[in-house]
Amino acid sequence: MNAVSEVFAMLAAAIHLIVWPLESFLYGHPRVRFLLTGSTADAPEVRLWRFNVGFYNLFLALGLVAGLVLLHTGHATAGRAVITYISWFMIAGGVTLFASEPKLWRGALGQAVPPVIVLLAQVF
Repeated sequence: MNAVSEVFAMLAAAIHLIVWPLESFLYGHPRVRFLLTGSTADAPEVRLWRFNVGFYNLFLALGLVAGLVLLHTGHATAGRAVITYISWFMIAGGVTLFASEPKLWRGALGQAVPPVIVLLAQVF
């Protein structure tokens, strides 16, 4: 795996690590809701769902971190496999987000573009 793939894997992990507390713990703040959804409207009935989705983002980020650790600790094949799988998972999540709510295209790009670059950089 080359340096470009690794840098963008770290970037994808960082994005998901940043989104985790926003969705899980800070969603009650209007500015956070606007950043994530484009609206300041509160929907208290989705609090538990948002909490769960935030942790989904944490676990994706940790998956990339685990893949990078494997890559650099003598388990290159396993590391590449984990990074590739998590990257495809993130891309699928971004595509699904955009398909379900096109107005959230910025979030979809933030979720999907770094892992696309991870995969493309492995090919070139």
